[in-house]
Amino acid sequence: MKRALQAAHEAADAGEVPVGAVVMRGDEVIAVAANATRSPPDPTGHAEVRALRMAAEALGQDRLTDCELWVTLEPCAMCAGAISHARISKLYYAASDSKGGAVEHGARVFEQEQCLHSPEVYSGMGADEAAQLLRGFFRERR
Repeated sequence: MKRALQAAHEAADAGEVPVGAVVMRGDEVIAVAANATRSPPDPTGHAEVRALRMAAEALGQDRLTDCELWVTLEPCAMCAGAISHARISKLYYAASDSKGGAVEHGARVFEQEQCLHSPEVYSGMGADEAAQLLRGFFRERR
């Protein structure tokens, strides 16, 4: 989670919403990504989607069944769908997102019978740092 938090700080420094994600296979870091929706303009440039794309490319496969995803914020519905399609085995996320999250809030994507694959989900690691980073980022913009 430390590496995902570092990526989130890098996103904030670039003026992006501070979210970072890391794909791991065992002890190996496969991909690290930060939010990048503004430059270049890409509404799908969420850290999770970017990390999944990088991992798939690095491994040469679309199914990441032996990989885990670490992310600093509860994934939205788009990202949860991508996580399911990638067949990620375990999802770890830091801060919950009662407004936009779709794992334990909102759509609860992994609980839907239409969901193709549900990873094991663990939350709360690094939650305080991730939440403080997000609050500070948005406070500066208001």
